[in-house]
Amino acid sequence: MATPREIHRHMRSVTNIQQITKAMKMVAAARLRRAQEKAAASRPFADKIKDMLLTAVSDKAMLEHLDYSEHPLLAERPVFKVGYIVVSSDKGLAGAYNANVLKHAVVELMDKDNYSLITVGRKAKEFFSRRGFPITESYFGFSDKPSYDDAEAVARAAEKLYTEGKVDEVVLIYTHFKSALSCIPVSERLLPVKPPVAEEAPQKGNSGNTTGAVHTSGSSAEASTDVIFEPEAAETLKYLVPYYARTVTYAALMQSSASELGSRMTAMSSATDNANDLIKNLELSYNKARQAGITREINEIVGGAEALQ
Repeated sequence: MATPREIHRHMRSVTNIQQITKAMKMVAAARLRRAQEKAAASRPFADKIKDMLLTAVSDKAMLEHLDYSEHPLLAERPVFKVGYIVVSSDKGLAGAYNANVLKHAVVELMDKDNYSLITVGRKAKEFFSRRGFPITESYFGFSDKPSYDDAEAVARAAEKLYTEGKVDEVVLIYTHFKSALSCIPVSERLLPVKPPVAEEAPQKGNSGNTTGAVHTSGSSAEASTDVIFEPEAAETLKYLVPYYARTVTYAALMQSSASELGSRMTAMSSATDNANDLIKNLELSYNKARQAGITREINEIVGGAEALQ
């Protein structure tokens, strides 16, 4: 049985760890709130970009005569090689956040013989490097506080791979944030950009959506024909499509950031509670050890007194 001094030393170390986990929980909670506010603030811009793209491609005659050599991000081709962007965190202590998204990525790569890999976050880079996966580009240092510039750098790398013909499709693998207790790894096609008009409008009563595409109703498509573009829609697409791809990338980074902070807050809350339970058990063991020591000393004194009589 451990001595009271050893148990007391263990109690002090657990208490120190509990203070650290409690502080990390508070920091993650504060950052999570800011990440959610930042994601909400960026949503109007993303919605406007999608609306403008929808309006620009609403003219089917224009799409049929579109020169895809000038709009390479819109050109679809047979898929022989896929580029994957895997978004993880830079740090650990975030529960199962990294394990879930990396497991999802491995499942996606399992049946692929020809692919290119772009990692975002130090954990993804270390995970794939240790297992011998070829990594084309890696970005890290901003997983919990991404900026639009970071998203632009990642999107530019993906666009370069696609326009140079090194990949025929680019897929984003990130974690969709639902709540601090629920984060789901998802895959979303980033390139080629699929114009929203290319999707059939959903029927009444159907609420399904296709990943990477935006649906529209016939009335909004008709209304968009009243818009006059200056320059014309085909020229505007040269700017809209890259903005759309970068906006989708930024949204994925923001979702992953919120997921990471939510998972870390939950994990640190559980660690704090477990440390509290452990301290209570150690206090009980400490009191039992002290009582046993006191009882043993009393027995020794009584035995010595009886021996002297």
